Amino acid sequence: MTRGKGTAGPRGKHDREGFTEMVAQAAESLVRNEGFRGLGMRRLAAAIGYAPNSIYNAVGDLDQVILRINARTFQRLYATLQKAIDPQKPAGDNALALADAYLVFVAADPRVWSLVFEHVAAPDVPFPDWYSEALAEAVGLVDQVLTPLLPDSIERRQAVATLWAGLHGLASLSTSNKLGVLVPDSPRVLARMLVGRFLGDAQAAT
Repeated sequence: MTRGKGTAGPRGKHDREGFTEMVAQAAESLVRNEGFRGLGMRRLAAAIGYAPNSIYNAVGDLDQVILRINARTFQRLYATLQKAIDPQKPAGDNALALADAYLVFVAADPRVWSLVFEHVAAPDVPFPDWYSEALAEAVGLVDQVLTPLLPDSIERRQAVATLWAGLHGLASLSTSNKLGVLVPDSPRVLARMLVGRFLGDAQAAT
């Protein structure tokens, strides 16, 4: 859906972009407080004081609302990861710092973060540009850090996906209090082992 800055929002109180942002913030708050199941179009409309049709007309259906939440999450993740990078340090140190920052980010807002993985988009429907751009920014930082260690772009793309999947698994088990069933170690220790061993093996294989 195209965002038109000059288009008036419902009741003329907001432009379309402002209304969309208000909807996304309210939806994010519902998920943060009650989880994915707490998010519904009627509850969201009540939270912002508008009719559901106003949200449908300006933002889209619930899938679009969820994508807006997730795009906001990726933007916050990007800012968090960016702060963790020190240009003066070796790539390996920055990779470990990104792993630390990622775990802290997820632990601070687990319900909102889990929405990225809980929500299944309709098949064969491309993501909106604004969503793809938000995701690409966050992933791009990881790609940037790994470039000196993995110069091949295809291998690096696979490494980013592999490490993200592994870290997500650790974070999910940790936030659901299930990691302790497997091992007594902290998620940070395991995440650093995962990243360190993976990158060490990747470098040895080149």
